[in-house]
Amino acid sequence: MTQQPWRGIHVATALPFNDDLSVDYDAWEQEVVWLAENGMDGVTPNGSLGEYQTLTDTERAKVVQIAVDAAPEGFRVMPGCGAYGALESVRWAQQAAEAGAQSILLLPPNTFRADRATVVDHYRRVAQVGLPIVAYNNPLDTKVDMMPDLLAELHGLGYIKAVKEFTGDPRRIYEIHELAPELDVLIGSDDVLLEVGLGGATGWIAGYPNAFPNACRKLYDLATSGKPEDAVAALPLYRDLHPLLRWDSKTEFVQAIKLSMDMVGRKGGVCRPPRSPLSPEFTAAVTKATENAIAAGYN
Repeated sequence: MTQQPWRGIHVATALPFNDDLSVDYDAWEQEVVWLAENGMDGVTPNGSLGEYQTLTDTERAKVVQIAVDAAPEGFRVMPGCGAYGALESVRWAQQAAEAGAQSILLLPPNTFRADRATVVDHYRRVAQVGLPIVAYNNPLDTKVDMMPDLLAELHGLGYIKAVKEFTGDPRRIYEIHELAPELDVLIGSDDVLLEVGLGGATGWIAGYPNAFPNACRKLYDLATSGKPEDAVAALPLYRDLHPLLRWDSKTEFVQAIKLSMDMVGRKGGVCRPPRSPLSPEFTAAVTKATENAIAAGYN
């Protein structure tokens, strides 16, 4: 994986805050080390789960540098470089490179519904920095759907090495592989892990390993081994975890995952505005699903 550092499980990390909503950098450093010790391949800071939109430039840069400095040998850092402007994304890619990151995760332009030429130009500009790019296809939030033929074009131009597929449509991986056989598809939503894993995914940018890294590691390895017997073995584990995994694709995913983290003894904690606490109904649902996972012995 040293030649393909975007592969494996990269945890889209939640960012711990103090009670006054300042970043708890000590807890963040400990989280990176803990995830490495618990079988993860890397972290993806400054994604939506890390509430990057609420961070100052200084905070955002420091989060990346701490992750790189705390990472043990072989543990990778893939910062999110999403921004409203292409030039901002270029600067964040440069910062990631200077900090020592191995790859970056990049959304398409999202200030408006960008057309194809605008998307291609965006990735061209950031690719000039030189770090391998994992495209992030999240049309639910960006309103830009990078269809398989566009992803194939970006890969053919040398702009992207992989894509985090967050459409929730497991059929996409087959068409992507037909049009761009060497483009890696990474599982982008926890609740389609088994389906996309069986389709040939080579990585997972994951939310729920923040709380249950070992169970998620086992599930990913079974889903992507290519062995029919492992697919059969994965199904009961997938069913057990799915009440949690499906929160990764809901609007309240940050609060839900942080609540599960608190319940297993990790620091999830508060979110920055505009994210508010979960409703009583959602709190009860996440609590029940987390308690069930703990009772089943998952960690």
